[in-house]
Amino acid sequence: MTDATTVQRPAVRGLEWQKMVAGAPYDAGDPELRAAREQCRALLGELNRERTDAPGWDERLTRLLGGRAERCFITPPFFCDYGANIFVGQNFYANFNCTILDVCEVHIGDNVLLAPGVQIYTATHPVAVAPRVAGVEFGKPVRIGNNVWIGGSVVICPGVTIGDNSLIGAGSVVTRDIPAGVVAVGNPCRVLRPMTAEELAAGEPG
Repeated sequence: MTDATTVQRPAVRGLEWQKMVAGAPYDAGDPELRAAREQCRALLGELNRERTDAPGWDERLTRLLGGRAERCFITPPFFCDYGANIFVGQNFYANFNCTILDVCEVHIGDNVLLAPGVQIYTATHPVAVAPRVAGVEFGKPVRIGNNVWIGGSVVICPGVTIGDNSLIGAGSVVTRDIPAGVVAVGNPCRVLRPMTAEELAAGEPG
């Protein structure tokens, strides 16, 4: 068995990987994609099993993510499809049981907080029955701006962008873009109110 900590990502990705991250229909059963998911699961197993202060834990987290700035911490357990398509900014924190389905890229800005149970989905399937049953899959990227706080058990659906400084209330299902500088809640998630000048004082309004 290959040690997950020694596996290197290929310098050149195959056609199905390229189609997947571009948001085009792709074959999830492609051997390269299956191997990448298994490699990710092996690394996640180590990260979720060990103490976060264990030697090499932080290095494994860095290797898992496609891009990681300083002061990034994830409390296990954490789950994702590939890891390579997740890019996080400085001072990022994800609490217990965060799940990111990263068939497309997920970009998360600086100073972002994810409460327990947050789920970020880029993966989706056709609405039409025939291609869905045939196994057609595709994805839509997700972007979260700077200084965003995502409440507990929030679901962020494929293709969503959340603007800088906004707050998403616990239990929300975010199906559409959320502008900068607002408090938004609900299922489907809607803007409740703009943030006040005092609330925005520590950040840069979008």
